[in-house]
Amino acid sequence: MSADGVRTVRAGRRTVEVHRPDKVLFPGGGGAKEYTKADLVAYHQEIAPFMLPHLRGRPLMLERYPDGLDGPRFMQKNVQGHYPDWIGRVEVPKEGGTVLHPVCEDTATLVYLADQACLTLHRWLARVSSDGPADGTSGDEAGDPSGGAVDRPDRLVFDLDPATDDFEPVRDTARLLGELLDRLGLPAALMTTGSRGLHVVVPLNGRHDFDEVHTFAKDVADTLAEAHPDRLTTQARKKDRGDRLYLDIQRNAYAQTTVAPFTVRARPGAPVAMPVTWEQLDEPELGPRRWTIADALDQARTEPWSGLPRGGRALGPARRRLDALRG
Repeated sequence: MSADGVRTVRAGRRTVEVHRPDKVLFPGGGGAKEYTKADLVAYHQEIAPFMLPHLRGRPLMLERYPDGLDGPRFMQKNVQGHYPDWIGRVEVPKEGGTVLHPVCEDTATLVYLADQACLTLHRWLARVSSDGPADGTSGDEAGDPSGGAVDRPDRLVFDLDPATDDFEPVRDTARLLGELLDRLGLPAALMTTGSRGLHVVVPLNGRHDFDEVHTFAKDVADTLAEAHPDRLTTQARKKDRGDRLYLDIQRNAYAQTTVAPFTVRARPGAPVAMPVTWEQLDEPELGPRRWTIADALDQARTEPWSGLPRGGRALGPARRRLDALRG
């Protein structure tokens, strides 16, 4: 490390400067372990082969903490002018203009974003065409079509948001939702959020627009909530939920984002949003913050989503089955 506090890190085919690597991003205390910027960089280097396939070609929103977890937070959509020209970019329409989002295509970009104190990566559910990996890692993600369109999501996400920190209602709801999706002929995967609940992720074929996907997700959530009105709700306002678990489908809309698989969450101890198998849902130790940057790589190596079909599904057959169930 140089005298000015800069360390050069090898990341794939590039070298990236890491400034103030000893800066504490996750303070210790209260049973939580302390982690520095160097720890976050090292985690991104290790997890890159597993994480990059879920990021490539997707516009990102960055959750940054320049002074660490105890400092101010800001959300960043636009690529900053000082970003290197080798970092991917995609310009997407918005009302009254466009947004130039960063896109993470390689390990070097992951390391650079960690140097920028970006703790959490939030990804779009749609994917634009990607040129593929720049550092030799695999470019395939289960369910991805060969191309992509920014207004055609290839993921549908249900966010199971409990009213309390009790994880049992989350387990129960995941099972109910999984059974319903199975009846509709839709394979689904589970992911801990690193925060409070679980995400249930359905791979799509990328041929439906956001309005159609959002409407379908809402109808599925309404069907489940109507069957269990004392336990589940689709009410967006907290005051209307009571102690019921919230089936949140609001991320399934244009320009909305969800936390990326394997990303670190801005919470003490650096928990990670982690793909899991349906069998792991029954493990007593499972919780939303079960894995941190200290042990996430072990779970990643088990490839918990390897059982998902290679191709995402169309919603037409599932819509007909759902309509039949709803009468």
